[in-house]
Amino acid sequence: MAQKPSIPKGTRDFSPTEMAKRNYIFDTVKSVFKLYGFQQIETPAMENLSTLMGKYGEEGDKLLFKILNSGDFLSAVNPGELADPNSSKLTTKISEKGLRYDLTVPFARYVVQYQNDITFPFRRYQIQPVWRADRPQKGRYREFYQCDVDIIGSVSLLNEVELIQIVDNIFRNLGINVVLKINNRKILAGIAETIGEADRIVDITVAIDKLDKIGLDKVNEELLQKGVSEDAIVKLQPILKLNGNNEEKLNQIEVVIGKSEMGMKGIAEMRSIFGYLSAMTLETEIELDLTLARGLSYYTGAIFEVKSKDVQIGSITGGGRYDDLTGIFGLPGVSGVGISFGADRIYDVMSQLNLFPKDAIASTQVMFVNFGEAEERYCLPLLLKLRAAGVSSEIYPDADKMKKQMIYANKKGVKYVALAGESEITQGMINLKNMETGDQQLIKTEELVNILQEEAKRVL
Repeated sequence: MAQKPSIPKGTRDFSPTEMAKRNYIFDTVKSVFKLYGFQQIETPAMENLSTLMGKYGEEGDKLLFKILNSGDFLSAVNPGELADPNSSKLTTKISEKGLRYDLTVPFARYVVQYQNDITFPFRRYQIQPVWRADRPQKGRYREFYQCDVDIIGSVSLLNEVELIQIVDNIFRNLGINVVLKINNRKILAGIAETIGEADRIVDITVAIDKLDKIGLDKVNEELLQKGVSEDAIVKLQPILKLNGNNEEKLNQIEVVIGKSEMGMKGIAEMRSIFGYLSAMTLETEIELDLTLARGLSYYTGAIFEVKSKDVQIGSITGGGRYDDLTGIFGLPGVSGVGISFGADRIYDVMSQLNLFPKDAIASTQVMFVNFGEAEERYCLPLLLKLRAAGVSSEIYPDADKMKKQMIYANKKGVKYVALAGESEITQGMINLKNMETGDQQLIKTEELVNILQEEAKRVL
């Protein structure tokens, strides 16, 4: 007996209904991106490892999917190297490419490669899959889609404000109740400096970023393991527990890190962003979270994370300011800021809360029942007219029993069924049945297009 086929862990197949729901998310996100003047690009699924390695920190590098060189990939390796337990050395000889981990680093590579063709500030959006060799669990996949939007070539904090507006716009349109958490890596750097561990900012931010997942005690354990002193960890505790409204938190942290020039720059940036936002009416709750760190090492300023208020699933959107990501590719001093919407987690949230509109998953608006060859010839010209008018329509391909055809229409979620037998053909009519209500009406063929077009408009 043949083994039942399967797919790799952490990946998923999507049915037509699921794809319709996903496309509803993509279309909603894309429409907002375009509304704000962003242009779409795409980059390859695989990049050179030299492009990817070293951009995500030590933990991120471990999660890169690497691709074996084509052909005899062991030809450049001697037996002694195969026995060496240091696999990283071997990897460089047998693998030169990897699947992209995110869309931001490939975007930075794109900007540098095509810098002479780009108009700065460059406002781009990108909707493509990424891959991470992570441990699969609820809400965490090895293959997933990101919907990224970035502004590069400008240091203005208006860009951060626009990204917050985009978050508000998209989740309002999708009907998801969210909180946007915001912090600043300069404030985190100021904290590290104040507690006497300025050189360990990466270790501190990576550990703090896990606070929601593993809890304070485990974070403290990890900090100790990374070599952060016990005295510094003690000084860090009250900072991680600060509370109050956004202004109160900024005032409290200013007292703590006021002697840090870098920390004060971060506080000033946050006050400027909150000042812009105070003049706007947004539905999204915006919370200054001084424990938010975003583990990726390329962030340098404001950082964002969005969570659903109604579903426990982790962040569904995240991003931040990066001042010199293009510098690693030979183009220094080009600051950018971006945010990424996790389509798969957004899908899971909307599915759990039943937020997809019914019309978003409908595929065929009307199906013609097939009674035989004469009826087929009668219906085919009508199908052409309907499709030309933008009405999604089909004819059942075989003259099977009526029950079988109606079961097909029901399972597919077809709203209307058109029936044309000998009597209707003689009169130049069509029987149109509403599959939801059971109502049936006999109409002239020339009325069919208008009725279904008007129905489609009502749904929209």
